[in-house]
Amino acid sequence: MATPPPTAEGYYILHDVRAIRWDRWRDAAEDVRTDAVRSGIEHLQAQVEATDSEVGSSGVFAVPGDAGDLLIVHIRPTLEALSQAERRFEQVRFADFTERTDAYVSVTEVSGYTTPEYFEDPESVDPGIRRYMDAKLHPEVPDAAYVSFYPMSKRRQGADNWYDLPLDERADLMADHAAIGKEYAGRITQVIASSVGFEEFEWSVTLFADDPTAIKDIVYEMRFDTASARYGEFERFVFGVAIAPTDLPALLAGEMVPATDESPDAAPPMREALADLDIYAGSPHGEDVYATVAYLDDAPETVFESVDPLRANFDHYGTHRKTAVYATADASRTAVVSIWETQSAAETAAGFIDGLDGVIGKGDEPEGFGTMGMFYTVKTDFREEFRDTFAEVGELLEAMDGHQETDLLINHEDPDDMFIASQWDDREAAMGFFRSDAFRETVQWGREVLTDRPRHVFLT
Repeated sequence: MATPPPTAEGYYILHDVRAIRWDRWRDAAEDVRTDAVRSGIEHLQAQVEATDSEVGSSGVFAVPGDAGDLLIVHIRPTLEALSQAERRFEQVRFADFTERTDAYVSVTEVSGYTTPEYFEDPESVDPGIRRYMDAKLHPEVPDAAYVSFYPMSKRRQGADNWYDLPLDERADLMADHAAIGKEYAGRITQVIASSVGFEEFEWSVTLFADDPTAIKDIVYEMRFDTASARYGEFERFVFGVAIAPTDLPALLAGEMVPATDESPDAAPPMREALADLDIYAGSPHGEDVYATVAYLDDAPETVFESVDPLRANFDHYGTHRKTAVYATADASRTAVVSIWETQSAAETAAGFIDGLDGVIGKGDEPEGFGTMGMFYTVKTDFREEFRDTFAEVGELLEAMDGHQETDLLINHEDPDDMFIASQWDDREAAMGFFRSDAFRETVQWGREVLTDRPRHVFLT
């Protein structure tokens, strides 16, 4: 008998696919339809807004094609809570105008194929790995534009019987399979769940992305991997576009969903606004990247010890650019900055960083305009002069309307790498600084003391 891998289970998931009963909808009186839509919005809004570690999370998606019209995804801590979410929908008047076309129940799972140490001695495992495993077991429906759900099983046919393979051979195949998935970190959020004993298939795979072609790309590439090409069995796919519950009337009316709110008077994106002022709003490393920052109440040396193994895990992902510890010159404030190619990857990293001991706040938590990160690489000979000049600019900033706080932080590993975090009451207050003569004079002076141009990054 082949050896099964150890597994750990977490939250339960329901994929509930509904088709609109269009004949019934067209024949219904206007007041009946109005009441039904109201009940549907209220119910789904309550599900979506109730995201909490003890409650779970939900998402609503419009489904193109013949699989249905709506996909409702529920993630709950217990099977009983999942069943309750399912049944509550049936109590809503809008449910009378829907018909279930598919439903699938599964439970999130991680196995010992790729992380055997987690099962051998969980307490001794690197904290970064523990947080990674926890995120896999206790996911939330992410804020992504598209979703693809499909069930799958491992083949059990003659020479291609997955369950006859030795454990180490299966582990090697799954490691190769997982390596493909890691290349899509930041572009794809994967939720893997087991349905062994629950459904006719053995696992459910849910892929979330902001680019629909990323979903196509990862599925296509994985088809060529041996674990899928030889041993994978797939059937149906359900694809969806994320919508807000308030988009339900537009969906039923045949209008564009998700609904767009593009006001001609809306302010241009911040990068464009800076470009109009001839201010370089690029990002570190010559790429359009995203950053997340968290502040901690420990000394930089202590924070670095916690961050270094986490950074090693981040380095496995192709979208990771940099994670570093920064601190003020007097070490009164310490920050972790993590830079990624995509916003979703930065947001995922923020979840892991937020789990570090001693976190007291994130850069985007204060009320007002989101924190701006201004990154500088200073010529070594001008390091002290740069700090002195910042102190003078800091006095100027304190006198400006709408300014909350600004700190100069220095890379714990590279004192020439500096990061300025600035918080304002609102966007216009920040733009007032960028329009000021003082800012322009500082930029002119910086050309002499910096090894490259300052990079203005808006933190996730």
